[in-house]
Amino acid sequence: MKSYCIRWQHQGREYCLDLGKRTCVMGILNITPDSFSDGGIFFDFEKALAQGEQMAEDGADILDIGGESTRPFSDTVSAAEEIRRVVPVIEKLAPRVSVPISLDTTKAEVARRGLEAGASIINDISALRTDPQLGSLAAQYGVPLILMHMKGSPKDMQLAPHYDDLIGEIKTFLADAVQRALQQGAERSKLIIDPGIGFGKTRDHNLTLIKHLNAFSDLDLPVLLGASRKAFIRNLLKGENEKDISPLLPIVETGTQAGVAAGVLSGAHIVRVHNVANTRATVRIIDAVRNA
Repeated sequence: MKSYCIRWQHQGREYCLDLGKRTCVMGILNITPDSFSDGGIFFDFEKALAQGEQMAEDGADILDIGGESTRPFSDTVSAAEEIRRVVPVIEKLAPRVSVPISLDTTKAEVARRGLEAGASIINDISALRTDPQLGSLAAQYGVPLILMHMKGSPKDMQLAPHYDDLIGEIKTFLADAVQRALQQGAERSKLIIDPGIGFGKTRDHNLTLIKHLNAFSDLDLPVLLGASRKAFIRNLLKGENEKDISPLLPIVETGTQAGVAAGVLSGAHIVRVHNVANTRATVRIIDAVRNA
């Protein structure tokens, strides 16, 4: 696996992500009432702060904060509402943790307010398709930009997704997204790609992507994998007569860690998860095996 080093400065602080030999863990903090796994759990301001601090203490390398659910069939929220949810938390949390805060948003207005509040990474699940200004914003602030593949939008992405060439089509999509970002002034050395597990994919699509993550090494950029608690894991683990099982069940966490392990061995540089402590233990072992 190729290693990458992403270095940047923001608001007087220096950050560095050494990606490759050691897997980076990104902790998920959803400040939403309706996210598929933890919707409503951290919607309260104090609970969100406490969870962010706990994930940093548990070994998160990045905290990823989002104020809009992107679960299948979810509706969008306004920029004003998204700002109301995330900015106060970022303002209070940023001085309390030493790790960078990523803002999960598709809107430049939200990203700008978040960056001013202390966030220092932009995580765009639409890969600049929703708001192209996110690319120039990343360039202006000199911060890393994550570009993710999604087929359609959260509202319609799971309506019978089909690919003639799964890996090839996603690789082309991400290559095009990278070019859009570069054209807007973003630095290639600060770009990260994400094949978008669960975003317009069937169970088999997701499994194939995890198995063949190393195919994206052709793009010569760090790869982020976000499979935590997602439907394909629950689908594999549910009982024969169950429609779905709760994302909070211990068996789903076990399945998540199996997905993390497989993804790291296949080429993931960063894993985005809900349970940082468990994931830190998993990647410590898997990294040791991979580097032996």
